[in-house]
Amino acid sequence: MRISLNWLRELVEIKLSPEELAETLTMAGFEVEDIEDRRTWANGVVVGKVLERQPHPNADKLSVCQVDIGAGETLNIVCGAANVKADIYVPIATTGTYLPNIDLKIKPAKLRGVPSQGMICSLKELGLPTDVDGIHIFTQENLPLGSDVRPLLGLDDVILDLTATANRADALSMVGVAREVAALTGGKLSIPEPGEVSISKNTGNLTLKIADTQACPAYIGTVIEQVKIAPSPEWLQQRLRAAGVRPISNVVDITNYVLLEWGQPLHAFDRDRLKSVASSENLTIGVRFANNGEFLKTLDGQTRTLSTQNLLITANDRPVALAGVMGGEETEVHEGTQSLVLEAALFDSVAIRRSSRSAGLRSEASGRYERGVNRAELEIANRRALSLISELASGILVQQEIADTRPDPSTWSRSIALRLDRVNQILGPIDLGEDTGELQGQDVERILTALGCQLTPSGEDSNHQPTWSVSVPPYRYRDLEREIDLIEEIARLYGYNRFCDTLPEKSEGGYLPLDEELIRKLRAFLRAEGLTELIHYSLVKPGEDRQIVLSNPLFAEYSALRNDLLSGLIDAFQYNLEQGNGSLNGFEIGQIFWREEDGLQETEALAGIMGGDRTIGKWSKSGREEPVTWFEAKGTLESVFRQLALEVEFQPDCRDNRLHPGRTASLWIRGNRLGIFGQLHPQLRREKGLPDSVYVFQLDLDVLLESLGQDEILVPTFQPYSTYPASDRDIAFFAPVKISVSEIEKVITKAGKDLLESVELFDEYRGENVPEGQRSLAFRLVYRASDRTLTEAEVEPVHNKVREALVEKFGVNLRS
Repeated sequence: MRISLNWLRELVEIKLSPEELAETLTMAGFEVEDIEDRRTWANGVVVGKVLERQPHPNADKLSVCQVDIGAGETLNIVCGAANVKADIYVPIATTGTYLPNIDLKIKPAKLRGVPSQGMICSLKELGLPTDVDGIHIFTQENLPLGSDVRPLLGLDDVILDLTATANRADALSMVGVAREVAALTGGKLSIPEPGEVSISKNTGNLTLKIADTQACPAYIGTVIEQVKIAPSPEWLQQRLRAAGVRPISNVVDITNYVLLEWGQPLHAFDRDRLKSVASSENLTIGVRFANNGEFLKTLDGQTRTLSTQNLLITANDRPVALAGVMGGEETEVHEGTQSLVLEAALFDSVAIRRSSRSAGLRSEASGRYERGVNRAELEIANRRALSLISELASGILVQQEIADTRPDPSTWSRSIALRLDRVNQILGPIDLGEDTGELQGQDVERILTALGCQLTPSGEDSNHQPTWSVSVPPYRYRDLEREIDLIEEIARLYGYNRFCDTLPEKSEGGYLPLDEELIRKLRAFLRAEGLTELIHYSLVKPGEDRQIVLSNPLFAEYSALRNDLLSGLIDAFQYNLEQGNGSLNGFEIGQIFWREEDGLQETEALAGIMGGDRTIGKWSKSGREEPVTWFEAKGTLESVFRQLALEVEFQPDCRDNRLHPGRTASLWIRGNRLGIFGQLHPQLRREKGLPDSVYVFQLDLDVLLESLGQDEILVPTFQPYSTYPASDRDIAFFAPVKISVSEIEKVITKAGKDLLESVELFDEYRGENVPEGQRSLAFRLVYRASDRTLTEAEVEPVHNKVREALVEKFGVNLRS
């Protein structure tokens, strides 16, 4: 909001310079974005009188003027304006004057051979907006020649461009800013209190019909007759221009003036046009929400299609204005207006915000209603407007109707308990120069009293600190609701810069939670294996079992929560192939959701997909891709588990119908199911158009993190290594296919635990010379002792023990 210091000085005593006042307001939370010093715009421009005007001898469009500026001798000035003539008072920029708005310094010059000793100025050249082409002609008579033109043009002023925070609706008015300046500087307030206005008849044909009292809790309609529409007086126009508002006519200017002064939007209707719209001499002004498809042409000339979110002012149920936003063109005040209906109303902030957004229209009025107009000063603003209309437009008040459903005025203020101990606890110590201290009770009372609050002592708290009951003024009712709001005001007005800057004595380095650290490590290991991390939406198409469906989805395609990660990875694999990006090797960590009988469940999962050629180049293989094999894909997982020091067991599984029933394994850790790993089912691969070798896995992240959180993994124990050589033995046998290698490895490890260091399967064969239903397996066993070199006599008994255990446990047919 643009604040005129000349206007502000009429409302509050100001002893600070414009720069000091701007700094004070900014430090108090009202940022001053710009200081517009208009005093520099016409420094050196004086009042002059054109004594004589002659045409220029060498130019048709120029005039040679003799101008008196009260300096003893007349000035010869060449002027190009068409409206210059003798016996007029005009602004004269004398020699040496600098006009910053056109970046021009006046120097003695010759124009087409005729000397010119200054310049007769237009308003545009002085930085003022105007619709008049040519020089400015003062309408006043007998002006003192040579006097400063700035007081006459309102250029003896400084404008502060001030931004108020969203919670300070009261600061969008000159009265609100004056109250704030008084509280900050201690200046004396001189806010005008308009007197009562008299209604000559108070009988007429105006009635009110408020359909929604929540959206419009108060409405005052006043009928004014014998109005004379004319330009506003110069003082009023200057104040509007300073605020960035274009003067129109006395009535419209008065409504804008009261809007700026009190923050209360008003609107004036032409009563005769209202009757024409209503098609009746009896007017019923109504407030209701629009029906879908209704139309209204607003003051900006646009015809707007209305919806049920638009709040309307109606005349006999015909729309005439967007309530709280903008009036209608059909009932606007014009040059021939003779009678008015002046609207002063309160509208609900939520209703106006929705209406404004729905119409795509913002205005000075809607901006104030959205933040919340002061309900306690509606009548004051209305009386101020009516008295100005009576004074400046000769209006006679003949009828006033009021519809008021506001709560009792006693509820317009609230009482808040405030504790000095809490104030100091929140704000901390204050800087007293060489020492520090705390806010005292008198500081709190002084600050809050300056804000318009009333404090009543209510005793002491348990720490023997004073407490108060603070009564908030009505114009701060929306802003000050709790004790913390009062504490914020105390800090703001006392000065944020007067509180001590305190830092913790010791600062500790931050650390990651264990789960997050483990997840980061897991991500790093997966990336090291050549997998790219993927991210999918948690919202998917509905239709799966135990799926959680949203009740208010944005799109049907995203109306349910995913219950696994594999579907998204398979679709991503297919999409990359279709886009020509090749096969995808990636992993994802994310939330999955499902429905149980006892409610909704959620957990975090890790999933991955592998199927692309992981080699760097194909030139050595004639351009042929080498897709990932089962053992390579399984080895990728095993490599990650090995780096995490986890012992994971693979067991056959066929529960997921998306996976190959003979090439799927469930994963287990210490008897807890970790997840699943397998190759995609051939039927699914054909449907999706995927290659043969595509493998997926999905792990329960909670089970994984719980296993990684074991002490022996988090803090591994050092295992000494032997400096003595190992002795290795091979063992080969026929074993039933149904017996897994992991079961055989367990038996071998248990039988040779004293000296056995490692077991590794290095060969498998099925086919010729192998019995039906069996396979040939060959293991390499490494024996080693930590304190000596093993002899044949020591290794052979243990190795025989392993052979016997295999025969006894599985009935294998030894080949070596």
